[in-house]
Amino acid sequence: MKGKFLPLLLGLYMIVVIIAAFLYAEPEATLGDAGRVIFFHIPAAWVAVLAFFVSMLSSLLYLRRRRVDDDHSAVAAAELGLVFTVIATISGAIFANLAWGTPWNWDPRETTIFILLLIYLAYFALRAAVEEDDRRARLSAVYSIIAFVTVPFLVFIIPRFYWSLHPDPLISQSGQASMDMTPRMLRVFMASLLGFTGLFIWIYRLQMRIARLTDRVRE
Repeated sequence: MKGKFLPLLLGLYMIVVIIAAFLYAEPEATLGDAGRVIFFHIPAAWVAVLAFFVSMLSSLLYLRRRRVDDDHSAVAAAELGLVFTVIATISGAIFANLAWGTPWNWDPRETTIFILLLIYLAYFALRAAVEEDDRRARLSAVYSIIAFVTVPFLVFIIPRFYWSLHPDPLISQSGQASMDMTPRMLRVFMASLLGFTGLFIWIYRLQMRIARLTDRVRE
């Protein structure tokens, strides 16, 4: 019975976060209302990294145990990682359009997230190209592990090597290309991180249930 109410509670929680992002949190001192995008952009990027990590971990487990459930887990997490990467890309483009006058200018962070999208799109292309179940699972598991090695470099390291318009750090001291959060902003930001993480967990578990039911139908 509790499980039936979780989606409703999560939905209400996210509605409160969205309202708070626009009505409770103050405009950022430097970026103004455009800075509100951080309440969606950064949590989406965080969940994408978390999802790709879960996919990599599940892939390692599959190679060790050869359990179909681990392959389902790797695929479900990779799918969600791709979805949240798209959300982070779109929200980042909205911010870029508001702050810089153009939604895309091949800023280092924009370029690396585009490369990340291509890497994980190739993961699904690989799965679609291999028909035999065990071989598909093994090859995609190896690919997922290798793909995740690029994630820290593309998300955290490489963009910092080059000049970027992207505000950084987001929760830090003031200064050029930086962004300070007031206590209200920080509360909404942390609430959004929690909400996005909960959304990922709920959808991931739902995908796993669907995958298991599909296996039972096939059997």
